[in-house]
Amino acid sequence: MSTASSSDPSATTAGTAHERVALSLARQGMMNHLGVRLLSATAGLVELALPYSDKVTQQQGGFHGGAMGALADIAGGYAALTVAPEGMEVTTVEYKINFLASFQGGEIRAIGRVTKAGKRIIVTTAEVVHIDDSGKRTDCALMQQTLVPVTKNY
Repeated sequence: MSTASSSDPSATTAGTAHERVALSLARQGMMNHLGVRLLSATAGLVELALPYSDKVTQQQGGFHGGAMGALADIAGGYAALTVAPEGMEVTTVEYKINFLASFQGGEIRAIGRVTKAGKRIIVTTAEVVHIDDSGKRTDCALMQQTLVPVTKNY
């Protein structure tokens, strides 16, 4: 794996934040099954997308809250991973989410941001937006999350 230059703020000893997140996302069976895509990853900021499909709907045909919550959890978690020490991963210990709306079609995107990165806990937020086929963006959910660094075991 390449090593990014020390002048790059997203650099880790294992490569860029984007590379670190992409390698981890490739190991996520559920996210791959649902079709989650990594759109961007820099230090403390990650954006993911989830396309509309029958795999992610509730009984009325809109995006299921569980799908929105999972995407927000992963976006916040990966934002935390970009600031975690090399050789560490992160795991969620708590999150709180407010659902604002559910939509059909298009895709949802979650933007995860690190609010505070400490040695023992990392706090993140994520916003979930729906993007319809015409490109119109509408807020769907807001999340706050607490994560802890854990030793990478693979």
